Formats: sequence, C-alpha cells, structure tokens
Amino acid sequence: MCWKKGLFKSGVMILSLFAGTAVLHAAEKATLTTAPNVPPAISRTSPATVVVNFEAKEYVGELADGVKYKFWSFNGTVPGPMVRVRVGDTVEFHLANAKDSEFPHNIDIHAVNGPGGGAAVNLAGPGEKRVFRFKVLNPGLYIYHCASPAPSIPAHIANGMYGLILVEPEKGLPKVDREYYVMQSEFFTQPSGKKGVWELSMDKGLAEHPDHVVFNGRAGSMMGDAALQAKAGEKVRIYFGNIGPNSVSSFHVIGEIFDTVYVEGALGGLENNNVQTTLVPSAGAAIVDFKIDVPGAYIMVDHSIFRVAKGAIGIISAEGKDNPTVFESVK
Repeated sequence: MCWKKGLFKSGVMILSLFAGTAVLHAAEKATLTTAPNVPPAISRTSPATVVVNFEAKEYVGELADGVKYKFWSFNGTVPGPMVRVRVGDTVEFHLANAKDSEFPHNIDIHAVNGPGGGAAVNLAGPGEKRVFRFKVLNPGLYIYHCASPAPSIPAHIANGMYGLILVEPEKGLPKVDREYYVMQSEFFTQPSGKKGVWELSMDKGLAEHPDHVVFNGRAGSMMGDAALQAKAGEKVRIYFGNIGPNSVSSFHVIGEIFDTVYVEGALGGLENNNVQTTLVPSAGAAIVDFKIDVPGAYIMVDHSIFRVAKGAIGIISAEGKDNPTVFESVK
C-alpha cells in the first residue's frame, strides 16, 4: 500500500488514503536530538504520521583543538540530529536550505523505499524548502546523508551532512538503562581562502588519506567533562554509525564485550552475542548492547588503531561500587 493523499494540521489527525481505504493517523512532531543524545523510546503501539524538520546550514566550527573547518550540516550540528520513528509510520519530511548557503542541498535517507532515498524529490537551493513523505517499511538503524550533485555527492558527505534514523520494530527494542548516539567520520583538509580556516581537500579524499577521523564531528567530543556517563550494573546501548566516506570502522570498547550486536543495524533477528569488535561499513550502522560490570573509564575506539591518533576515541565514565568477583587489582 502507498500513500496517495494527505491533509496535515499540527496537533490534529492526518487522513491518509491507502488503497482506497481511509486511515486516521495521529500526527506528531519528531523529537530530534544532538549527538550523543538519543530520542526517547516510542511508547505508542500504532502507526503515526511523524513530521521531521531539517535545515541545511553551512558554518565554520571546531574540528579539533585549534582547527577551524568549513562544515556543511543538517540543523547546524555534525553529525545531524538523530531521528526515531516506528515501523509503519508515515514520515513527512521538511527540508529547508538556509538563505546564506552557497550550495543546494538534499537528503538521501537509507530508510526510504523510493528513488534516491528521497533525494530525487527534495533538492533545495539556498532559501528554498522541499517536503516529501514516505512510509517506513523496514525496522533498523539507518544512515542519512546529503546527495546533492553540486559540487559533488562526496563533498556534501565529507563536509558533515549525515546522521542516523532509528526505525523501531512494532514491539520496540529491549529496554536498557542508557542509550547514546555515536557517529564516526573522516575529514580531508586543506587551507581555505580564510586565514586559520580549513576546508575539504578533494585530492586527499580521492587518495583516501584523512587528516582527522573523529567521533561525533570533533576530536575529543566525548572526552573529559563530555565523556559519556554510566553506572556499574547498568546496561548501555550505543547506536553507532559510520559515514566513512571511505573507510570501514572497527568499533571497539576497551574493557567491554558486546553482549548483543545488531549486525549492520538490522532489527530482523540477525544478532551476534559476546562480540569484541564489530565491523561497520562506510554508510552503515550497528547497535551494540553491553552491561557495565565494574566502575572505571571505558575507551571507545576505532581499533584500526592508528586512527585513534587522528581523533577516533571517546570515553564512557562509569561510577559505582567495585566488584572484585569480576575484576580486581592484585599486588
């Protein structure tokens, strides 16, 4: 069945016609969160029409200490917001492009069944807005990214236009104590025309030689006071995405074993247990669950280990009581 016609007013019901049958869906505005935060689990048990609002923005921000970069983004953050919906929902996606943008932007959502993942119908020039709808057919954790041909699709991805959308199965996911959103990406840099600001080097991208490989858009984004928080005894879930744009990630948490890995972000029964390191392809994702047994600092890395020196590192800081039956220092 496919969507044919709809009427939308904020806070009311949407009337959709599916194969000639009128179906009333509750309308709601999506809760969007900035990494490492995750939208709340969906409590409803029936489909809804979910309205998602994105704006493409180009800005100069901090890539690493002392390194300013010309980012392109969704909603002014790299990675873009995390979106959470339920299988069977209809998503009404609003994409605006800021008036001061230099380039046209669109969005390819890997959860979409349709031409270009939606990109074929939502290209917006500076100051323009596009709206499209799609029905969510497959549960899983999916990448989204810009796919504008001007100046090139790789340029939009490499400059920061990507993020994650989670499609929950009908019965939801097993409950955990904490959830986090982590995204890995590579940056290929060269001096721009503005003093002290760096921009994309297409030559380095083509050679696959990144200067920076980072989590959540910046070296040190989850270090020090920004470390992820947990407590001993808690179960933690990480929604991990890897945009590349070139390299596969070897995601690993030092001192932990993943109790469950939803391989490639699939939520259809393809699960691995007791995993040390999981491969996440470029433009792919994985969901990992693990229990924190003892307190301490747990280091997240891309275990293609030289990338740690380029920024692919973060910390989970866990508080709580020691558990010598599991781990202790013996003099």
